[in-house]
Amino acid sequence: MVRRNPVSLASLDLNLLVFLRELLRERNVTRAGARVGVSQPAASAALSRLRRHFDDELLVRSRGGFVLSPLAVQLAGQIEPVCRGVERLFATGAEFRPADAEREFTLLTPDYVLATFGERLSTALYAAAPKVRLHIEVVKQRLPTDAAEVLRRIDGIISAPTANFGAAGIRSLELFRDRWVCVVSADNPVGDRLEPADLERLPWVVPHHPDGEYPASSPLTPLMARLTVRPRVAVRVDSYHATAYFVAGTDRVAIMQGRLAALLADRADLRVLDCPGEPPPIVETLWWHEKNTDDEGHRWFRTVTAAAAHEPAISAVYAAHSQN
Repeated sequence: MVRRNPVSLASLDLNLLVFLRELLRERNVTRAGARVGVSQPAASAALSRLRRHFDDELLVRSRGGFVLSPLAVQLAGQIEPVCRGVERLFATGAEFRPADAEREFTLLTPDYVLATFGERLSTALYAAAPKVRLHIEVVKQRLPTDAAEVLRRIDGIISAPTANFGAAGIRSLELFRDRWVCVVSADNPVGDRLEPADLERLPWVVPHHPDGEYPASSPLTPLMARLTVRPRVAVRVDSYHATAYFVAGTDRVAIMQGRLAALLADRADLRVLDCPGEPPPIVETLWWHEKNTDDEGHRWFRTVTAAAAHEPAISAVYAAHSQN
């Protein structure tokens, strides 16, 4: 357990705080040392000091490398807001200058969003702020249910609106809108217009749903309600971007985002069709905690992200695809 005795801030080496954050992220002494710019011996010495302080191993050797001890897992959930608070404290009164900034921004997002404008965001950030670091966490299966708590320790989540984002203290900015489309193999005998009956008959490729079904919170729920039988799921995959890989050359169908499908325009083995039932639009939104609203650096990050999402080249490709 964490020591309960009071600890004087003056007795602490705050360099250990920086090293501890990287150690918990990397789960590797050498990589953590490289992230903070210290040698292997210095990194090992820092780990020894941390182990003495917490009276815990922190990193435990396992068959595949190292894993965090139970205490280290607890610390990993605490250290990010602590470090961000310290960074904000020492940045108070200082103007945020992107060209000189060395701040790290953490973003949680589905791989679909990365496919549509992730590269453009990376390029824009690098051009304006080459020293700024970007930490991208890709959504695994489902978004966190405690969105407000997660947003206290990271800079933002990109997602369509759900009930989880209705909590107090969460702010938002619409990035772009999209629509649902159906993808089938080019040699699939279905016509150019799908009907609900086709969706009932064809096997499905379903992303990010471990039980093979669309949950009640899915934006496709109105469409699912129109089907008289449950869709037969042939493939479940934890990736939007990989969905199309399991459609070509089969009789399967996948429902996916239009902007993502537009990236498949040069594939002759796939067809993109309108989705029956007119499901509601997809409204991809950047969500953040209100504590970051007036932060000058965070405001700059939000502006760059929004500009990358609205890049005219993306809209042009999507518009051309929508007209085909």
